Amino acid sequence: MMIQIVVSEEIKAVCPGFVGAALEAHFTNTPYSAPLWDEIRAFQADYCKKYTTESLKEMPAIQATRAAYKRCGKDPSRYRPSGEALVRRMLKGHDLYQIDTAVDLINLASIAYGYSIGGFDADKIAGTTLTLGIGRAGEPYEGIGRGPLNIEGLPVYRDSEGGIGTPTSDHERTKLSVSATHLLALVNGYDGNRAQVKACAEYMQELLRKYAQSDGGTIQIYE
Repeated sequence: MMIQIVVSEEIKAVCPGFVGAALEAHFTNTPYSAPLWDEIRAFQADYCKKYTTESLKEMPAIQATRAAYKRCGKDPSRYRPSGEALVRRMLKGHDLYQIDTAVDLINLASIAYGYSIGGFDADKIAGTTLTLGIGRAGEPYEGIGRGPLNIEGLPVYRDSEGGIGTPTSDHERTKLSVSATHLLALVNGYDGNRAQVKACAEYMQELLRKYAQSDGGTIQIYE
């Protein structure tokens, strides 16, 4: 049974057009995939020919996420959405951080479409439902590699034990490791572009099939 995603009324109030895509798949993770990194480097070379950091102003997915942060009460320049941070890094000519195959392919999809994508070990999620809401003052949250993170005013996915994902950083508790075999990836479409959100999820399916010994899993659209 797929994990169910619920979009709260507080998110609908600040972003009535929100649409998300959940990709759930079984896969084989590896520390590093040379063919995937060949694709990432080729993508980067082409990407940097087409865009500059000024182009960020023209990327609907990134600008919509920034606008959603402001409506939720967060400064997107101080708490930068991951999709924007990855694009900025690539356009400055820096290589992406190499983590593991699952995270690396999610990061590639995030850059290709501009969406902030949460990547989780589905077997570490508590319960069968995730609810997308807004972070509260003092809500405990440990960002991956960041330590305690102030998520007040950030969109946040919560399972039955608490927050596990924001567009800025996912939580240590449910992070993907090399031993993970069950992926949940969430594409956050604050621009409301259903076709692009679905295409981003389908791109991740393609990458999983090519580089992670997966059948691609199942996609559900939620809004």
